[in-house]
Amino acid sequence: MTATLALGTYHCPDVALAATVAVAAGVEWIDTAPNYGAGTAQCALAPVLAAHPRIQVSTKVGFMTRETAADALTAGVLHRREAGIRHSLAPEFVRWQIHRSRSELGRRPDIVFLHNPEHAPEDSPEAQAARLMSAIAALEEAAAEGTIGGYGISTWTGFSTGRFDVGTLLSMARTVAGEGHHLRAVQLPVSWVHLEPLAAAMAGGGVLRDAPTAGIEVFASAPLHGGELPAMLTPEAVELVGDGLTAAQAALIVPASAPGVCRVLLSSSDPQHWNDAMRACARPPLDPSRLRRISDVFAA
Repeated sequence: MTATLALGTYHCPDVALAATVAVAAGVEWIDTAPNYGAGTAQCALAPVLAAHPRIQVSTKVGFMTRETAADALTAGVLHRREAGIRHSLAPEFVRWQIHRSRSELGRRPDIVFLHNPEHAPEDSPEAQAARLMSAIAALEEAAAEGTIGGYGISTWTGFSTGRFDVGTLLSMARTVAGEGHHLRAVQLPVSWVHLEPLAAAMAGGGVLRDAPTAGIEVFASAPLHGGELPAMLTPEAVELVGDGLTAAQAALIVPASAPGVCRVLLSSSDPQHWNDAMRACARPPLDPSRLRRISDVFAA
C-alpha cells in the first residue's frame, strides 16, 4: 500500500493505552482532538509523545467540551451562541485553542485541522466563506510563527455536500499567504460506507485526485465505520478484495488502496487488531479495475 496506518483516537476508551499499543505496532502518526475522550485525550497522549518524539501528531480546533467552552467564555474568546453549540471557528478561539492544545500535548502539533467547518451555524454562503477564511488566516498566522507545523480541514460532509472543495481551500490559503501557504492536509471518511470519494476518483476527479495534485495529504477517517463495518460485509464482498482476509482487513484495504489516500486512521487498543491491520496494509494496493468494481457495486 502507499497509504500507512495511523492511530485515530476518537473511539478509544483508553487513549494512552491505544497510543502505546499503536506505537509498538509501528504507527508513526496519531490524530486527536481537544474534545476526544471527554476532553482528556490530548493530556493522555502527552507522555507517549514525550517518550517517542519521532511520532507526529495532529489535533483539531472547532468542537469543544462544556468545560472548555466555559474556560473560553471566561477568557473572552468565545461568544455565548458558540458556547451553546460548542463549536467555533472564530480567530480568537482558534488561537486560544492552539495554545491550549500545545500545553496539553506537551509539544507543537504537526497539523491542526479545522474540525467540521460545515457544523457552523446556518447562514449565507458568503458568511460561511468569510468564517472559513478568517479561521484559515488564524492558522496561517500560527504556522508562520512556528506554533503549529501546518493545518488542514477535517470534515464529515463538507466535500460530499459541496460546501467546499480543494480548489476553494487552496484559493483561501493563497489569498492569505500566497504560494508559501501552510495548508497541508484534508481528512474525510473513506470506507465501504463512504465510497463517494473513491467513486469520484475512479471517474478522474474529486478530493482524492485534487488534493495530491496540490501537494495536500489525505487522511481517511472512519475506515471501519465506528467498528460496525466488518459485521456488515458479506463473504462475497470480502472475497472481492482478496483471499484469506478477515472482514476487518478487507474493510481497511479499500481506503488504503484509494488513490491519493496517505494515512488511514484506525482506532484500537488491541495488539492483535494492529498486527492484522498492518499485515493487510502491507499487501499490494487493489488495482484500479477492482476498486472501480467495488465503487460501482457498493456506492449505489
